[in-house]
Amino acid sequence: MDEYRILMVDDDEDLCEIVRYNLQNEGYTVDIAYSAEEALAKDIADYDLALLDVMLEGMSGFKLGHMIRNNPKTELVPIVFLTAKSGENDRLTAYSIGADDYITKPFSIRELMARIKVIIRRAEAQKSRLTQIVSYDHLKINVTNKQVLLDGNEVPFTKKEFEILKLLLENRNRLFSRDEMLKLVWPEEAFVLSRSIDVNITRIRKKIGTYGQHIVTRLGLGYCFEG
Repeated sequence: MDEYRILMVDDDEDLCEIVRYNLQNEGYTVDIAYSAEEALAKDIADYDLALLDVMLEGMSGFKLGHMIRNNPKTELVPIVFLTAKSGENDRLTAYSIGADDYITKPFSIRELMARIKVIIRRAEAQKSRLTQIVSYDHLKINVTNKQVLLDGNEVPFTKKEFEILKLLLENRNRLFSRDEMLKLVWPEEAFVLSRSIDVNITRIRKKIGTYGQHIVTRLGLGYCFEG
């Protein structure tokens, strides 16, 4: 299995070690935070699941969950509450925050493992649906994350370079005049010269190596990506 990362936030050190031991045996990487404040000092976006207690010293697990779910960088991180609070209102609060599951203590380790596996699998499927990829052979654009990948390696692109390559790749074999490209890539900027297109195209060709030859210039007409 892929190495998924889990952040467990709970002030019960013994429980944390038991859960970490079992999750690691299943192939997960597990980090522990003993408070919400300690958790927030980490890059939560790097985790594939957050396992939160509700009753913590200082900030509550509900507040932490709310912050995770309302931060654009972490809004898709699955949240599982693992808590002794078993009341209906507590469950409703958790699900209103956006929890993916709510497990009460004491709990079965085997059941916890099974639920985590299902939730991570579901989150991965959702992430795949939300990630839009435009590609030609080994040249790929991750539209969601604004990345250009060449043979699997990320190539640094400026915002305008990215928008131009995206436009050409999404519309392969279609010719765009410079005026069209200016309107589509610089829609809010009234005083951009068509020379800006040429300069960016030259940079793009260099950055994408042999694929640069697919960006064809039609003299007096414009550009297209042939392929």
